[in-house]
Amino acid sequence: MANYILLRHREIPDIHKLDVYRKNGGFEAFEKVVTTMKPDEVTEIVKTSGLRGRGGAGFPTGLKWSFMDKDNWPHYVVANADESEPGTFKDREIMESNPFQFLEGVAIASYAVGATEAYIYCRGEFWELTQVLDEKIAELEEAGLLGDKLFGTDYSLRIYTHLGAGAYICGEETALLESMEGKRGQPRLRPPFPPSFGLYGKPTVVNNVETLTNVPPIITNGGEWYKNLGTEDTAGVKVFSLSGRVKQPGNYELPFGTTFRELIYEHGGGISDDRSIRAIMAAGASSALIVADDKALDTPMDYASVRDLDADLGSASIIVIDDSVSIDWVINKTIHFFEHESCGKCTPCREGNYWMGHIIERIHAGQASQNDVELLHSVAKQIENKCLCALGEFSIQAVMTGIERFPQDFEAAIK
Repeated sequence: MANYILLRHREIPDIHKLDVYRKNGGFEAFEKVVTTMKPDEVTEIVKTSGLRGRGGAGFPTGLKWSFMDKDNWPHYVVANADESEPGTFKDREIMESNPFQFLEGVAIASYAVGATEAYIYCRGEFWELTQVLDEKIAELEEAGLLGDKLFGTDYSLRIYTHLGAGAYICGEETALLESMEGKRGQPRLRPPFPPSFGLYGKPTVVNNVETLTNVPPIITNGGEWYKNLGTEDTAGVKVFSLSGRVKQPGNYELPFGTTFRELIYEHGGGISDDRSIRAIMAAGASSALIVADDKALDTPMDYASVRDLDADLGSASIIVIDDSVSIDWVINKTIHFFEHESCGKCTPCREGNYWMGHIIERIHAGQASQNDVELLHSVAKQIENKCLCALGEFSIQAVMTGIERFPQDFEAAIK
């Protein structure tokens, strides 16, 4: 097996060029499914593979595809390229350096769910990258790999890009769809879910960039091959975005089940200035704060194992915090981020984050009392499970776990 499944540009120079990608098996999987397979057969292979969504939720991809309402047409596929989680930078590298594998994944997903139009929703800051994707799509149309009557069949497919405005909330699939329809990017009440009521009210599959980039090698090598990578709970490989206080931050493609210790110390080179590690945020700014003891460091990075630490792996944006950083400072940063990015639709999130922002500023400035720390925790608790989308839940993860697991930092701050 090649060393890389997703970051193939690291071992195949110029794979971002169509001729090089095709020489290395590119678009053979798409041609195979269009000419020899039924859509449901493609979905079954993806189900067998155990591929789960890489955007953070970890929902089984093939299962999501199978939910498409077959009595309501047309169907759409939307690639979620609104990579907006602080600490996450994997999708951008894939789209910049291995774009054709991603586009082939979009095409295979479209065939599997019966879509003849697919969209790539890019965050606003990716405007240059979006122009490059448009050029790649034009190349595919010129080569006869996108367009009408593909490979001599009746199947046709067009792929379009759509540029967002740089809003974090539009990474949530229903807010993304609202934005694509020209509305304000705010989450919808669910159910109905996008596979039954999505873009323009039609059945829609929304998948993350990394998720879709896994699809061509799964079709080529089979579902069982992919299932045997990673762990029983979480199949396959993951691009872990490592940042924070490490010597070698970056993207690392590794099998699920790799431990935090291996990622941070072997691949990331250890802690900056050889200081001691204190905490890990496993899912970017949306994370619970994990106490970085031996148990945590030796925990395999898969969805089930990380939940044993009372945390979530999410999009696997691993932020490392060392002993030079106070946890109240970390929480000050995360609260103000979510306060700024809240869409304002839900009162608990809109008002709660605003309120938490004022309290944490007092605490961090040394102008608060223990009552303020307890008030901060209380406000966070009142946001919990009371919002339409996950942003409200994300905004309180670091707050609640920081106060509960690192009380000494708050005691020091209020003194």
